[in-house]
Amino acid sequence: MKCLSIIALAAAIFSTSAAAENFKLPKEVTPQMRAACEKDVRRLCIGKKPTISGVKRCVRRNFMKLGTRCKVTLAAAGFRGR
Repeated sequence: MKCLSIIALAAAIFSTSAAAENFKLPKEVTPQMRAACEKDVRRLCIGKKPTISGVKRCVRRNFMKLGTRCKVTLAAAGFRGR
């Protein structure tokens, strides 16, 4: 369950729809996590109309393509990839 919550909050960080500006991030999302992963997740997982579930699937599928800093940060938070 912890793994899924980490994916969910990673997805929440990177949802870039117009509503995202008003989206309140979960308290588990740290500034370090956002700083470490935002660029990679935007590059790999954000399309024209991203959804949290779509970004979650993408992060899971592309975990090994994320930068080292992002992978280490997510792993430290309990996420282990596939």
